[in-house]
Amino acid sequence: MMTARTLSHLVRIGTRLLGPSSPSAQNLSRAFSVSSVNNASTYKAAVLKEFGSSLEITEMTRKKLASSEVRVAVHSCGVNASDILMMENKYDQALEPPFVPGFEICGEILEVGKDVKTLGNGMRVIGISKESLGGFAEECVLLEQDLWPVDHAVGFDSGAALADTYATALIGLNRRAGINENSIVLVTAAAGGLGLAAVDLAVSVYKAKVIGVCGTEDKADLVRKKGAWAALKYNKKHINAKVREVTSGKGVDIIFDAVGGDVFSACLESVAHEGSVIVAGFASRVIPHIETSQLLPKSVSLIGLSLTHYRDADNSVYRQAVEDVIEMHEMGLIKPHISATYSLEDCEKAFEFLRERKSTGKVVLEIR
Repeated sequence: MMTARTLSHLVRIGTRLLGPSSPSAQNLSRAFSVSSVNNASTYKAAVLKEFGSSLEITEMTRKKLASSEVRVAVHSCGVNASDILMMENKYDQALEPPFVPGFEICGEILEVGKDVKTLGNGMRVIGISKESLGGFAEECVLLEQDLWPVDHAVGFDSGAALADTYATALIGLNRRAGINENSIVLVTAAAGGLGLAAVDLAVSVYKAKVIGVCGTEDKADLVRKKGAWAALKYNKKHINAKVREVTSGKGVDIIFDAVGGDVFSACLESVAHEGSVIVAGFASRVIPHIETSQLLPKSVSLIGLSLTHYRDADNSVYRQAVEDVIEMHEMGLIKPHISATYSLEDCEKAFEFLRERKSTGKVVLEIR
């Protein structure tokens, strides 16, 4: 009987003979990797055992799948500010330790439940698992409805950085605000994961003119490289002046705000007649309070936006939005920006990178 060690040795020999970049060598290596994972009964995961504590790398025992569940070998997982909030018990979702954080994954299917119809073993998939989490691990279990197949040409890191932010931005800009090539869009936190996704979609797909608002000049430079017509550090006077310059005093058609606080209040003054203000998040952790009378003078639409809400309230729109951004990415129209990658063992360094506001776009754990 051939042992895993013997098979691994043959793989290394085959790779040397065939060349590491040859398709045959890659397929042989991948077959061994999947076979090893399938035969495992345990896997590594970063577990939060107590709110406010550091994650602990722990050996977890694999559980049996329910009929509608899918087991995925996680290759990459997005790291988000909401992960930190969950670990500090400051998130608007009831959680009870111990749990494995991480909700945005890309990997390969290891096993499917008996009622799963659209997915099969070996398929590369993107998953969003905000209910069950579990992404900071070598494998996790998701429902069929929370997974999307992707082409094997899609990199695992890009896959783990794509769906959540881009689908959110797509629903907000397209479905809710009706963006088009004549739109002028103001994006706050424009160098963040959600903001940069909004910039990328508005510029690359809809050919709109974008003004990005950022925290530093380095981040503003990144936003300009992403295609924004203008990008500037946050300053109320500078924002108002730039908007007047770009729009000849009319104001912007769409504001995409993921900051809240004073930034939201300042940008609200820049919206045009019949413009739309999208409330997509509160990175400042300060929820703004506005008088409804502020919306009347310009007949402004105030739009709330939650991808998680669409999952529950209108699942077909939720599914389609993710499918659309996957297709846009596979066509080369959009590309998530990844500012840093870390191993599973270095997940605490990833959190520190986020806390220090060094990140731009997305941060990703490379788990396999």
